[in-house]
Amino acid sequence: MDLSQATWRKASASTGSNGACVELATNLPSGFAAMRDSTRPSAGTHVTTSAALRALLDDVRAGTHDM
Repeated sequence: MDLSQATWRKASASTGSNGACVELATNLPSGFAAMRDSTRPSAGTHVTTSAALRALLDDVRAGTHDM
């Protein structure tokens, strides 16, 4: 997928932290979203469906992935 026009954004809660944050691009073709490491954007990007990203975010908010 061509990500050259992706608009990357990160959570406002990451401001003032160590800068480590996941960035999201949701302006991709219908039904897709992308994620990358904000500290190493050239290291790679994970492209997934918008539904899968939404499910992941719901799980994170619910504490499902807390360690």
